[in-house]
Parts: sequence; structure tokens; C-alpha cells
Amino acid sequence: MTTTDQQGTPAPSSDAHLAHGLRPRHLTMMGLGSAIGAGLFLGSGQAIGTAGPAVLISYAIAGAIVVLVMRMLAEMASAMPASGSFSVYAEAALGRWAGFLLGWVYWFMLIMVLGVEVTGVAEIVTGWWPSVPQWAVAAVIVAVLGGINLVGVRQFGEAEFWFALIKVVAILAFLVVGVLIVVGVIPVSGSVLGHWAEHGGFAPAGVAGIAAGLLAVAFAFGGIEIVAIAAAEARDPRDAVARATRTILWRILFFYVGAVAIIVALVPWDDAEALASPFVSVLQLAGFDWAARLMEVVVALALLSAFNANVYGTSRMLFSLGQRDDAPKAVTKVSRRDVPWVAVLVSVFFGVVAVVLNWLLPEALLSILLNAVGSALFVVWLLITISQLRLRPRLEAEAARSGEPMRLRMWGFPWLSWVVLVALVGLAGLMLSDAAARAQLTATAGLVVVILAVYALTRGVRRARD
Repeated sequence: MTTTDQQGTPAPSSDAHLAHGLRPRHLTMMGLGSAIGAGLFLGSGQAIGTAGPAVLISYAIAGAIVVLVMRMLAEMASAMPASGSFSVYAEAALGRWAGFLLGWVYWFMLIMVLGVEVTGVAEIVTGWWPSVPQWAVAAVIVAVLGGINLVGVRQFGEAEFWFALIKVVAILAFLVVGVLIVVGVIPVSGSVLGHWAEHGGFAPAGVAGIAAGLLAVAFAFGGIEIVAIAAAEARDPRDAVARATRTILWRILFFYVGAVAIIVALVPWDDAEALASPFVSVLQLAGFDWAARLMEVVVALALLSAFNANVYGTSRMLFSLGQRDDAPKAVTKVSRRDVPWVAVLVSVFFGVVAVVLNWLLPEALLSILLNAVGSALFVVWLLITISQLRLRPRLEAEAARSGEPMRLRMWGFPWLSWVVLVALVGLAGLMLSDAAARAQLTATAGLVVVILAVYALTRGVRRARD
């Protein structure tokens, strides 16, 4: 658990009750795989249809913001690794309310996402075998991946390593095929390469289209923050997060921008049918008629990987909240393998509840809940940035006193951190100008108000009891 010294400088958190079984290869592949999900395989088509080929600019801007936010998070994580990650850092920088808010916002976001992921896999599998009920598929997924998380962190790391490897190989194979088409090694007909002018040019919707595309892709990179959470269970927590984040950030940006560049080079941006599954469209251009089924398998694996990682992330965040008395103490119980088994079971249970909500809730109520998590990542990024601006001087002072230099530093501090903060505020303004994004931001603001109200209530009850 994170403590502070007499000067208020955060001291590193060891999370001594958790195992340290994750290796650097686990963290590296986890970081790569966590950001490569269904959002890239399916969501990129919607973004391309919004901005046209200029969506590359949208992805580059969003990617740059994510790279800088993750660099700030990695700086803090390498100095004070903790299973609560950015929730712990927000508490150290801004106070108990910020740690409480960020921890529960993140937990709620991932719980709702767990339900969406299980539902998505169940729909794909029942499409292959219509006689199998969706609830049975969901039950098997929850049992197997929940069980992996209960067995031990090393087993979780291995499962996530192979899940991520499959996704990375799929993207690399797609990039190879796409480049071979572009350079003419694989001859195709029907691509728009060299014919952009006939479809409105590079930016058919102008700057407004790029801005709309930015909204569509802003949170596509979500998931990479799991590396900072997992670093607390690595063999050398301080060094592990530094090593893992130095390279994966640029690799992820390369995968996203590279894949989307291939798609916009070959698939018409105004062909809604082709963009419904853009990766399939490119592979079918190359003559791979089995591409649709292959991509269904890849998307299913991507969703399974995300579910596995999010069970881990929710359980560790809940464990950290329990350590700081912001959740029931029962969630801090660990097994003989040093797994927070109560926190895992609670997260799995509420993941199942989220699945049921996906099937039973009226569409309007479900939309409100999903909207609340739609921009929750914005709250996480904003508080990470503010926390780093507040903590960096303290971390440097602590490093000077201890004689041990910081393992990782944010580039261009403080001005580049302020640039990110301004960019995030600008993104919020952009969201307010769009009806769908405004609904997400409003729902997330409502969630924040509810969590802060719970915080105030619990603190009042605790003061009255004391």
C-alpha cells in the first residue's frame, strides 16, 4: 500500500501480498495485445467512413496523446509501482477523493466492458453453431478465464501472452498482405489506390471530418494502461514497466496507423458495406475468400483476450481500493498463490451481471450505462496528467534524497505535460460539440457525481463512527 513520508512524497508501493510472477515478455505482449482489439478490427471502418483517408491524421493525433499519457503513467509506475496504479497516484497527488474516484470509475468501466465482450464472443460463436445457446457460451468463457485468473498471476500472464501473440501475428500478416497489394506483387481489381480524387480526395469532409474522426478513434487505444497495473506483480516492478513501455507505445501506433493506411489505400471510404468489416474487404481483394471466417476467429480471440485482461485489471484495482479502505476489506484476501481471489470472484460476478444487463435491460437504460463508460477513459487520462504534473517534483526530490535516479522520465517536462492537458481539454470541448459524444460525456459526468457522493457519504459515516 502506498504511504507518504513527512514531506508528503509518495513512497513506492510493493503490494507485498501479491505474487511477482510476471516476466518482461508477459508485460510487453500484454501491452501490445491490450490495445489491439475489436475496436481496431471493427471500429476502424466507422472512423474511416467519417473522415475518409484523412482519418490517418485523427489516428496520429489520438495516438500521440495516448503515447504521452502512457509515458507519464510509466514515469509514476516505475517510481512507485502499485496494483492500483493511476488510482494510487491520483490519491498521492490530489487526495483521497481522487484515488477513490479514479479507482471506482475504472472498475465500473471495465465491468461494463466485460459484459459487452462476453456478449460479443457469444454472438460470434452462436453464429457458427446456432444450436448452442448464448448463455452457455458466456458461462464457459467466464468459467475458463475466471479460473485462469484464480489459478495464479503467472498463468494469467501466459494466457494473455498467447492471446496477444495471435493478435499481433494477425496484424503483421495483414500488413504484409496489404503492402504486397500496394506495391503490385498481389494484383487486384477494385481498389481505390491512385483514385482518391474520384472519391473526394484525401480529406473529403475537411477539417470537420478529421475532428469527427478524432472523436471516433479517441479511445481506441484504451487498454494499454493495464501494463502499469500489472507491473506491480512483475519480478522487478520498477524496471519492468520502464522496459515494457519504452517500445510498445510506438509499436501500437505503428500497428494502428499502418493497418488503417492499408485500408484507406485500398477500400473506398464511402463504401459503407466494405467498411462494415474493412480487414475482411482488404483480404478479399487479395483473393482470400475465407477471410470473413478468419476475421471472425481473430475478433473472437481479441474479445477473449480483452475479457481475460479486464478481469485481471478489475480485480487488482478492487484489491488496491480495499487496501486503502475504499472497498470492503474482504477483497484484500489472497490465496496461497498470492492471488486476490475474493476480488477476482467479485469482478467475475459483476461481469456476469453486466452480461445479464446486456440481454435484459431496456435499450434506453442500457444506452445510459454504456454511455457512462464511453468517455470514462477520458477521466482516467485527465487525472493521470494532472497527477503527473503534481507528483513529478516530489519524485525528483525523493530520487535526490535516496541517491537512486528515476528509471523513466516524461519527455519535455513540464511543458509537454501541459500540452497534453490542453489537448485533453480541447478533446472535451470537441466532445461537447457532437451529440453522441456529448451524451457519453454527460453520462460519465453523472457517474463521477454519483461516485463522489458515495465517497462523501462513506467519509461522513466513518467520521461519525470514529
